[in-house]
Amino acid sequence: MSTVELTKENFDEVIDGNDFVLIDFWASWCGPCRQFAPVYEGAAERHPDLVFAKVDTEAQQELAAAFDIRSIPTLMIVREKVAVFAQPGALPEAALEDVIGQARALDMDEVRRSVAEAGGGK
Repeated sequence: MSTVELTKENFDEVIDGNDFVLIDFWASWCGPCRQFAPVYEGAAERHPDLVFAKVDTEAQQELAAAFDIRSIPTLMIVREKVAVFAQPGALPEAALEDVIGQARALDMDEVRRSVAEAGGGK
């Protein structure tokens, strides 16, 4: 599966409709973003069960602002509508695979409990 371009119009639909979404916040003028792109695309091919999305921070400034993106590329992972990972910087392939593995292994019931205890729950 190729990556999905996220916009403010389709963001909620993509996040609500999928349990595991990786989001690459990027811009065309960003050298590290261009270096990370083939690594991200390769991971998307290796993990067809996951949704790999991209947010062009130039075209989608509202989304970038909503997530307080200050440095690009930034990778975010959302599982079951909870952001479980966010880190700026272009990850090498092995690090990206490690992060995906860790995110897959998370006990989401435990994550939701932690969020609720921290006051982030509804």
